[in-house]
Amino acid sequence: MLAGVAVAVAGVGAVLALADVDSSLRGPFTLFFLLAAPGAAVSAALRGLDPFARTVVSVAGAIAVDLLVAQGMLAVHRWSVPGGIVAVTAISSLVLLLVLVRRLRGRTTRRRTS
Repeated sequence: MLAGVAVAVAGVGAVLALADVDSSLRGPFTLFFLLAAPGAAVSAALRGLDPFARTVVSVAGAIAVDLLVAQGMLAVHRWSVPGGIVAVTAISSLVLLLVLVRRLRGRTTRRRTS
C-alpha cells in the first residue's frame, strides 16, 4: 500500500510540473518524483545488494541522474522544467526496461539449460 501511495504522489508531482499548475504541492511532489523515479530504477537494477546498501546507492544514483540531466540540458542551452521531467522519466523508464529485459532473458536461458 505504501508503494502505491508513493507512485501516486510521484505521478501527481510529474503531472503538476508538466501542466504548470500553480499549487503549493507542486514543488514537494515534483521533488519526490525526481528522487523516486530514478531511485526506483537504480534500485531495481541492484537486486543483489542488502536493503540498506541498495537504498543508499539508489538515492545516490537518483541524485546523479538528476544532476547529469540538468548539466546536459544546461550545456546545450535547452533547460526547461518540463524538459527535465521528461528526460528523467525517459532515463528511468529505459533503465527499468533494460532490467526487465535482462530478467526475462535470464529466465529463458535457465530454462533451456535445465
